[in-house]
Amino acid sequence: MSKANLNLADIRKDYKKKSLSEEETTYKPLDQFSQWLNEAITANVCEPTAMNFSTVSKDCRPTSRILLLKEVNEKGLVFFTNYQSRKGKELEENPAGCITFFWPELERQVRIEGFVEKISEEESEKYFKSRPFLSRVGATISPQSTEISKEVLEKKFEEAQNTYSEENLQKPEHWGGFCLIPDYFEFWQGRPGRLHDRICYKSSGENEWVKARLAP
Repeated sequence: MSKANLNLADIRKDYKKKSLSEEETTYKPLDQFSQWLNEAITANVCEPTAMNFSTVSKDCRPTSRILLLKEVNEKGLVFFTNYQSRKGKELEENPAGCITFFWPELERQVRIEGFVEKISEEESEKYFKSRPFLSRVGATISPQSTEISKEVLEKKFEEAQNTYSEENLQKPEHWGGFCLIPDYFEFWQGRPGRLHDRICYKSSGENEWVKARLAP
């Protein structure tokens, strides 16, 4: 290993692009999130909808993975997955989840906590039909999170392409959407000297939020 690879403690960046105050942020955190997401998309941030999604199993082991956000509505944040995957099973056991977005080009991070529930079959069907054909094939044949050889998986994928068509490939029962219904938001803006701006929102009732500044 080279000397450069050993000096991890020396890797740092001073953030100084923007600031964030309580007065600048909206009353409703979903509105603030939508504003920041739109700014990330407009700024051509790499994968602006990519989010780290964390779950906790029944034996209190946390797990995280990168997913793609597919919808923001008045209820919360929607994503899709295999219900039989590790995250799907963990959400059945413990429906609490945490989402983190990091947009380094804007020196911003958003953390969102809450509880997750399945969306309707109709909503999942609609989104499934909108996906590219090969993505639908992959979702149909993959036993996500289970051990499998590459050869077996590729054979299943090839056979499914020959079996199904754009018209007759239906959403499998094991696949669909979840919505994370937030009860906590934290908006982080990098600042010089590591005095980062952190504005959080805590739910205080239906559609009611308490806003506060956190020490960096």
